[in-house]
Amino acid sequence: MSANVFEILMAVALGALAGAAVGLFIGFVSKQQKSEWSAMTRKEKTINIALVLFFSAVCIAGLAWYMFS
Repeated sequence: MSANVFEILMAVALGALAGAAVGLFIGFVSKQQKSEWSAMTRKEKTINIALVLFFSAVCIAGLAWYMFS
């Protein structure tokens, strides 16, 4: 099966959006977020960025697997 550029970009965009939402939600639930970015410590910022990147990668991979298999 061949995928065109639009399908690949759609999987990346939707996966990144869903991963960012999940990562931010988990950061909020674990109390690693504050109301302003400047109010967070460097550790809290690093944890939030890592959560968003990890869950974005997972969602992109899962969505791509589902769409293209």
